[in-house]
Amino acid sequence: MIDRRIAVCMLAAGALGFAACGSDPPPPPPEPEPPPAQQPVNQDSIDAERQRIADSIRAVREREEDMRRARASLVEMVFFDYDRSEITSDAERVLRAKLEVLRAFPAVQLRIAGHADDRGSTEYNLALGSRRAESVRQFFVTFGIPASRFSTTSFGEERPLEQGTTEAAYARNRRAEFQVTAGENTIR
Repeated sequence: MIDRRIAVCMLAAGALGFAACGSDPPPPPPEPEPPPAQQPVNQDSIDAERQRIADSIRAVREREEDMRRARASLVEMVFFDYDRSEITSDAERVLRAKLEVLRAFPAVQLRIAGHADDRGSTEYNLALGSRRAESVRQFFVTFGIPASRFSTTSFGEERPLEQGTTEAAYARNRRAEFQVTAGENTIR
């Protein structure tokens, strides 16, 4: 009986071996694709790309310089004649430059601080500084800039720009100063 089982097992193993030998071998792996053909270097394309990059860098630098000038224009002071709050021709030139920036950047808001020299009483100089700040704000409003974009204050003689009792020192202290209070991040 044992011989019969062994014979059956041997017969089954042989049949399996025969069946395995009769099947096709697995296909070979695919051939790797050849690398793409190298394109010849086109010097004109390289030169054009370099020029495009150089132009972009130049444009960024010009924009940064324009923004620096805009910020400088906004904070440039204006000066007044003795005991006056009317805009002088020199002050008008400075204020017109500010107008361009204010129109270009409608989110910008300014605080205008009026100052006076130390001649006259404290109360008089505070009132004079206030009139100077208001005169500047009215200048902007006349040219269509909303008054809501400005706040005014007066420091009178309290914050001199220059110490001294010479006419040159007095002239530097009769001024309006500007501080950007909103929208400065739009000038970048």
